[in-house]
Amino acid sequence: MPIDQITLDILWNRLIATTNDQAAALMRSSFTSIVREAGDLSAGVFDRRGRMVAQAVTGTPGHINSMATGMTHFLDSFPVDGLAPGDVLITNDPWKTASQLNDITIVTPVFHKGRCVALFANCCHALDIGGRGLSADSRSVFEEGLFIPVMKLFDAGRPVQAVFDLVAANVRTPVEVLGDLHCQVVGNEAGARQLLSFLDEFGLDDIEDLADEIVARSEAAMRARIRALPDGSYAYGFTIDGFETPLELAVRIDVAGDTLVVDYAGAPGPVALGVNVTLNYTAAYTTYGVKCALGGDVPNNAGSFLPIRVTAPEGSLLNAAYPAA
Repeated sequence: MPIDQITLDILWNRLIATTNDQAAALMRSSFTSIVREAGDLSAGVFDRRGRMVAQAVTGTPGHINSMATGMTHFLDSFPVDGLAPGDVLITNDPWKTASQLNDITIVTPVFHKGRCVALFANCCHALDIGGRGLSADSRSVFEEGLFIPVMKLFDAGRPVQAVFDLVAANVRTPVEVLGDLHCQVVGNEAGARQLLSFLDEFGLDDIEDLADEIVARSEAAMRARIRALPDGSYAYGFTIDGFETPLELAVRIDVAGDTLVVDYAGAPGPVALGVNVTLNYTAAYTTYGVKCALGGDVPNNAGSFLPIRVTAPEGSLLNAAYPAA
């Protein structure tokens, strides 16, 4: 169907309502106040190519923006055409999603007319993940708790019981943690039901054309905001306490036409304790800051990230190498 402005507004608002229902179902059913009351979560819908198209209005930028760029890692491990109805994927890999083991991401593919047409994902802070708990005392990621690689949590609708058993055996609060895993699955299912109803109502086979339009418009809007800035380099630095010694942080923003590069070339080396950050998390909060400064009204999706590039020296405090704490 042709996507004129009025149709696009209607479809866009339905997508936002769909992700809001996804987040609401998760929050209402959650076993912990971290999710239910603090809203320490993110929720979004992705197209077949792994691009985030829309997100719920609730959530934290570290969760949503790192999840937005993390879907490619899921699809690298489980290509979209190899997924089946009832599959559910899981990981808490800090180098692929949010930058701490307590943050667990759940992905659910959505099928329409026998074909995967979208993916719903959410990321929540688990009450416990084992290890030392929420402290910076760890000397490596191995001390910080259970590390879950990208894998299946449900296989064609059947729970992968070994994964549930392994999680339960490694956390201090198995009832709450496993309960919230099920709630994350329920949240994605709520979003999927709304999306399927939405596709049937508007006679759509998938969301690919709609995603193209949304992503292209968001990218164009963000590029216009960047283009309004004077070209040049803008630098800033400051000192934070650190642990053994103070840490000097420095950043340079290079603006050239409609692109913006945020370079943390002055970032200090890795710290022996758990205050290092992976690059995807550095990028998540950097893009959040750029969006707040330049385009707070631009929809937060794959398109709005395209004009912004974030770099940091490999192995540094802001681009930690495995298995840094």
